[in-house]
Amino acid sequence: MAYRRTEKVVRRLAARHDAIMAAARGLATERGMGAVQIAPVAARAGIAAGTVYRYFPSKTEMVTALVNAMSEREIAAMRRAADAAPGPLSALAAAIASFAARALAARRLAWAVLAEPVDGEVAAVRIAYRRALAAEIERRLADAIAAGHVPEQDTALAAPALVGALIEGLIGPLAPDLPGDPAKARAAAQTLTLLALRSLGVVDARARGLVVSVISDQ
Repeated sequence: MAYRRTEKVVRRLAARHDAIMAAARGLATERGMGAVQIAPVAARAGIAAGTVYRYFPSKTEMVTALVNAMSEREIAAMRRAADAAPGPLSALAAAIASFAARALAARRLAWAVLAEPVDGEVAAVRIAYRRALAAEIERRLADAIAAGHVPEQDTALAAPALVGALIEGLIGPLAPDLPGDPAKARAAAQTLTLLALRSLGVVDARARGLVVSVISDQ
C-alpha cells in the first residue's frame, strides 16, 4: 500500500509541475516573458502561489525551466523533421524549415524564449538554447558537406550565423508582422529556408526544389 501511495504522490507532483509549466508557457505566449510571474502562473494553473514556490523558489528558476523545456521540445522537432528526410541535404533543409515554421506558428512564444530581454541567469539558458540550435544545424550541414551536396566551409562559423539570421528574420524587431495569416507565414518560412540554403552554397534550382518539398511536409 505504501508503494502505491508513493506512486500516486509522484503522479500528483508531476501533474502539478506540468500545470505550472503549461501556465507559464501560456502567459509567455500571450504577453511575453515579462508576464511569467509566480502569482499569475499560480492563478492560471489553479493552485496556490505557495505551491508554485515549492517547485520553483524564484521566478528566475521558473522561467529557466520554461526556456529549457522549450529548447528540448524545439530541438526534438528539428531532429524528427531531419531524420525523416531522405538524404543529408534534405535533412538540412528540413531542420531549418521546421524551426522556421514552428517559430512563425508561435511567434510571440518564440520571441519570449529566444530574444525578449531577460535577466542574466535566464539569458545564459537562452544562449544554451541558441547553441543547441546551432549545433543541430552544424551537424546537418557537416553531413551535407560530407555527402558532396554543399561546398566545403567552416561549419562552426556558418551554423551560428545562420541561427542569428533566422531569429532576426522570424521574430526580431525588424521581421514583418504576420498576424493570423497562415499563407503568409508559410511563404515567410519558405523564403527564409531558401535564403539559408543559398547562403550555404546550395544551387538555386536545387534549393527551391528542397524548400517546396520540406515546407509541404511541415
